Amino acid sequence: MLTNSYLVTTRNLESILNTILTAKAPERFTNKFLSDLGFTSSNDRLIVGVLKAVGMLDEGSAPTQRYFDFLDQTQSKKVLAEGIKEAYEDLFNLRIDAQNMTNDEVKNKLKTLTQGQKSEKIISLMAITFKALCEYADWEKAKSITPKAEKEVTNIKTSPSHDKPANDEQKRPDEPITDRSKSLDLHYNIQIHLPETRDMAVYDAIFQSLKKHLI
Repeated sequence: MLTNSYLVTTRNLESILNTILTAKAPERFTNKFLSDLGFTSSNDRLIVGVLKAVGMLDEGSAPTQRYFDFLDQTQSKKVLAEGIKEAYEDLFNLRIDAQNMTNDEVKNKLKTLTQGQKSEKIISLMAITFKALCEYADWEKAKSITPKAEKEVTNIKTSPSHDKPANDEQKRPDEPITDRSKSLDLHYNIQIHLPETRDMAVYDAIFQSLKKHLI
């Protein structure tokens, strides 16, 4: 997943997010609501698409649970970081700490991910939007959201060769009680499905996660 939403200027991004924190949540986040908050520029209206991308608004512009979680100022920036990871999942598949990439690095990755379908100007706007969101978010406290590359490892299938009887605990009195440690003999087959990509960073992320979780 890679959002196509972006801002043409990030000058008011921090101010808009901070103002949302102190305002009552609307039934729908409309341009009028944004104007009532003091942001009347047509450029500011693009924030609606960005808020949808990070999961704070639904398709009808109504606040989601993440929006309400964001209003808790003890976790606002952490909540935003979670939304960024989802909105820019493809970037985090290429590099787990994508929030630390430079603006030029982000632009180069976006060019690859969009397969040349976006103009240089749009790529630049997408990059500065991503960087501005990342600078506002709190990555130290952010919950771990597994990007697609890591899910390929964590969603491995395990298939035991022998199943333990469901009624093992309910033995008849005349049956001898056996030692489970001696009778239980399980074998597991681990399958890892690698995504098709030419970017070696994806494979690096997969095997780093494999090493971390299984070895």
